Amino acid sequence: MAKPSDYIGIFDSGIGGLTVANAIHRLLPEEALFYFGDTAHLPYGDKSAHAVENYSVRIAEFLISNHCKMIVIACNTASSFGFDAVKKLAGKNIPVINVIDPVVELVAKKFKHGNIGVIGTKGTIRSDVYAKKIAKQNRKLNVHSQATPLLAPMVEEGFFDNKISRTIINSYLTRPKLRDIDSLILACTHYPLIRKEIEEFYRGKTIVIDSAETVAMHVKKKLVSLKLLAPEKKSGGKKNIFYVSDYTDSFEKSTRIFFKGKIQLRHFQLWGKE
Repeated sequence: MAKPSDYIGIFDSGIGGLTVANAIHRLLPEEALFYFGDTAHLPYGDKSAHAVENYSVRIAEFLISNHCKMIVIACNTASSFGFDAVKKLAGKNIPVINVIDPVVELVAKKFKHGNIGVIGTKGTIRSDVYAKKIAKQNRKLNVHSQATPLLAPMVEEGFFDNKISRTIINSYLTRPKLRDIDSLILACTHYPLIRKEIEEFYRGKTIVIDSAETVAMHVKKKLVSLKLLAPEKKSGGKKNIFYVSDYTDSFEKSTRIFFKGKIQLRHFQLWGKE
């Protein structure tokens, strides 16, 4: 069993953050992960900023109490509304990574000019966080944001790569705001699970960008700079821990898909009866 201080803490409202966790696992197989899915409150996208901040802080407290050496906010909405509060709570000794800044940095450097589309939950799009952050780094990029609130619940329920998902995806991607875009940011960690369908819609004419691999690279860079990287062949990825605030069958199934073999799914109700 890995020591608590060996874990990278990761949280999301549900299964979406597993895309980030999986990317980190593949890039850094020696690292042990401590994942928390707040399934009792998903989706975060239709919650108030205050509520999302509150959920984020409480989950961070739980991760810190288990002595995680890093916290990764694997949710765009929580990254939008909870990052500053979590960073303040964590202090100087525990680095906090969100899923927005690494993608913004990548886009601002990779594309000198053009039209960037952004799709995400109502909360993320309402915050306008991508447009604001991209503008600070590259004013030659035009950002067009479109809320796609049905996509995250659709993925949580296991509806992807079928007629239902394609119909909903096509309905959103044909909206006027997303016309003539050169690239599209998937501003929700659930969306990599439907990336194939989104790319099929664009038929190679639009570059599709998801955060998972970009964030994983950022995590590695941060761990190296702080000398927190786990020694090679230490955990072998076999000692990851997964918590949920409310058990869902889809979460367990998705976890087993991403992390092959037997998964020990634990339940911890942070907020008591609601």
